Amino acid sequence: MHRFDYSFLEGGLLPAAVANFIADIYTLRAGARGRQEQYPEVFTALEAVARVQSVKSSNAIEGIVTTDERLQAILNGSSAPLNHNELEIAGYRDALAQIHQQHDSLDISQADLLRLHALMLHPAGYATAGKYKSADNYILEVDPTGRRRVRFSPTSAAATPDAMEQLILAYREARDNPHLNQLLLIPCVILDFLCIHPFQDGNGRMSRLLSLLLLYKNGFDAGKYISFEEQINLRKGNYYAALEQSSSGWHENQQDYAPFMLEFLTTLYLCYRELDKRFAVVGSRKVSKHSRIEGTILNSPTPLSKSDIGQILPDVSATTIEAVLGQLVRAGKIRKIGAGRATRYLRT
Repeated sequence: MHRFDYSFLEGGLLPAAVANFIADIYTLRAGARGRQEQYPEVFTALEAVARVQSVKSSNAIEGIVTTDERLQAILNGSSAPLNHNELEIAGYRDALAQIHQQHDSLDISQADLLRLHALMLHPAGYATAGKYKSADNYILEVDPTGRRRVRFSPTSAAATPDAMEQLILAYREARDNPHLNQLLLIPCVILDFLCIHPFQDGNGRMSRLLSLLLLYKNGFDAGKYISFEEQINLRKGNYYAALEQSSSGWHENQQDYAPFMLEFLTTLYLCYRELDKRFAVVGSRKVSKHSRIEGTILNSPTPLSKSDIGQILPDVSATTIEAVLGQLVRAGKIRKIGAGRATRYLRT
């Protein structure tokens, strides 16, 4: 039976990579905080883009997709969901909004986690929304030939309520320990949550919502402006490899949190670094509009539409954005993907 105990994090020596990431994250966070009051309109624009990317990416990891046009319509409420996938997307939209808007009033408790799960799955009509699993579940892996194997057997359904209570109590005890770095604690809690796998459906998406909530609770809000979920999706091969490595031996209390901890911190660092890079472009009014548009598209790890760029650079007209994109395409610096409303631009 797994024992939830995070006392090993207190005062331990950190691997160099982990120590470096923590130092860089704190430095980048300090820089972001200094800019938020000075340039609120920039952060508002970034928040709008991150919201779309978070809903899209967290669902895409689970194979839940729709078109960008439909996604935008669901997020801004101009259209009701038209199918099951869109109902799932609407549920994540609602749960994510509660994390962003009400994280101060949310507790790390079974009651609040069950309410978030219900909020996320209720639109799609799941009878299991807001309830722990009633049957044992398994994490399967399918190889290229289609052959399946059980990669991990989570906590049994019968033991899940007690395991969740023990996880939450262990977290609260560690949270109140002034000698323990919370950035090390959070990924350990997320790993344990995923190993319990407490729900019949939605465990992956709930783990990402819980990650954001724990980060908010500890003063790390980069995920509000740069999608934490998108960074996971971009590195999901690394993410799942680290998860498998760290979960080995979990039931026997022989797990190694370090691989998952390092991957989690990498994701958070990339969020802060991306925020810093984008702000270096959008936060300066001394740089020409052409340079700001070029910097935005060249610094983006994912394709951007003209609308995306307009949200990031709210003071730049659509005509100017279109003209600069055309120049960059002709110069070979970026390439165009798709056509019509689905057109996106990506650095070459």
